[in-house]
Amino acid sequence: MTTATDPALTAAERRLIDAAQEVVSRLPEDGAYLHTVASAVMDVRGDIHTGANVGHFTGGPCAELVALGTAAAAAAGPIALIVAVGDGGRGVIGPCGRCRQVLLDQQPDCRVIVSDGGEWFSVPARDLLPHSYQHPDADPPRLLRFSPQHWGSVVDGGKTATTRFDDPAVPGPVTLMFEFDDRYRALPGVVDSVEHVRFADLTDAQAALEGCTADELRAALRTYYYPDIRDDDVVDFVRFRTV
Repeated sequence: MTTATDPALTAAERRLIDAAQEVVSRLPEDGAYLHTVASAVMDVRGDIHTGANVGHFTGGPCAELVALGTAAAAAAGPIALIVAVGDGGRGVIGPCGRCRQVLLDQQPDCRVIVSDGGEWFSVPARDLLPHSYQHPDADPPRLLRFSPQHWGSVVDGGKTATTRFDDPAVPGPVTLMFEFDDRYRALPGVVDSVEHVRFADLTDAQAALEGCTADELRAALRTYYYPDIRDDDVVDFVRFRTV
């Protein structure tokens, strides 16, 4: 059902877009333009929750906010992924400014599927609102994402550190989320500490917590995750644990 050029999309992202497109296809064409956008969100377990906008002159809710409310009503966990699609074959559309602010305050680690006009791809919610204001009372749930190959080593306690670039983590409670293609898996956890260090200055002692030397860690990060990272870039060395 997904129709845009989508080589960059994951299986989960395609599944979420299809869910939103299925909802938008059922919106009534009553000429009143009350429902013109559908949204779908995916929580950290891989469950999908959907909603549609409610147009009104007083400022009815956007589809993204309705979908977030639907997820909350279902007692969903933190939101990992969100998309909105327009009626009339418009495909994926980006969130408005209000929705971007809500996501930043309530789900900052969520990824948002957007369009550049010819391709659909996902970006972190924080990237949609640069130089942003964040509500001082916001205390959103946080995510720490992992590739599925790390599931076993995190579950058995063998992996308790991770190195991140442009993927901020903060000390405190966190959901450890593993991005399997068919379903996400999640574990409750805690980030114990975050050290900011130049990429070139990663130490063997830090790398040992990831089961390798500093040179091996830098090579792996460049090969599999951050091919354009520079020696002077600052990375986060994160210590975490399951609870």
